[in-house]
Amino acid sequence: MADAEQKAMQLMAEAEKKLTSSKGFLGSLFGLFSGSSKVDEAMDLYQQAANKFKMAKKWGSAGHAFTELASLHAKAGSRLDAATNYVEAGNCYKKTDPNESVNSLLKAIEIYTDMGKFTMAAKHHQSIAEIFETEVADMEKAIQHYEQASDYFRGEENNSSANKCLLKVAMFAAQMENYEKAIQIYEQVAASSLESSLLKYSAKEYMFRAALCHLCVDLTNSKIAVEKYEEMYPAFQDSRECKLLKSLMNHLEDQNVDAFTDTVKDYDSISRLDQWYTTMLLRIKKSIAAEDLC
Repeated sequence: MADAEQKAMQLMAEAEKKLTSSKGFLGSLFGLFSGSSKVDEAMDLYQQAANKFKMAKKWGSAGHAFTELASLHAKAGSRLDAATNYVEAGNCYKKTDPNESVNSLLKAIEIYTDMGKFTMAAKHHQSIAEIFETEVADMEKAIQHYEQASDYFRGEENNSSANKCLLKVAMFAAQMENYEKAIQIYEQVAASSLESSLLKYSAKEYMFRAALCHLCVDLTNSKIAVEKYEEMYPAFQDSRECKLLKSLMNHLEDQNVDAFTDTVKDYDSISRLDQWYTTMLLRIKKSIAAEDLC
């Protein structure tokens, strides 16, 4: 691996030398690409260097090599090749420097949107959102990029991918106590799911999530929402999710913390509740305790 890194560094030096020699007398008159054969050779060397750095697992150096290559393609007017190499750079940087990865992917996105390739732009906005979600833990920026990805997917009639991104937005919005936004998205995706015989069954999950967000805010509106969901999707009324919601609403009315806790435990013993559900249910439970103190 050390040999691969050393070879890569030699290739980088050779590439830079080619570029310097291409900027001779003619280059100073007509610009870098008057010595186009030298530039082509430099591009090839940067490509080789990037691959050698990847072999050596020197991800930052590989990212730098791909960035240099992308920049040359951009100057030569090869926009698609430039975007492809910015993405390669982003993938390499992702392993060591999330912020640099985001910068590279944003450069690729700018090219793809200029070219009208919105599906590609959407995918990379989604990648950036995932970096902010998992590597940087900046939920606001994650939301921003998931929303942009969703908009682009929707514009290209890729509703499945658009909804997938929107559901991420709803999840984070609820966690950040922006319940109104979360409810709006969950209801929108539920309605969209009901239009498809294949996706109809998943609507009850989104209705369940929306109702829990309502319960974090207000009991009366929660009851109205559940009635609305039953009308939208009659099968929801007989679901375990709906029965749980109605039990929890009764316990909230009675201010019965113990009954609330037992009902959640019983449900969880059959259908395991993930971290998001647990967080929402704990917030709802705390609202009972808070009212007891008033």
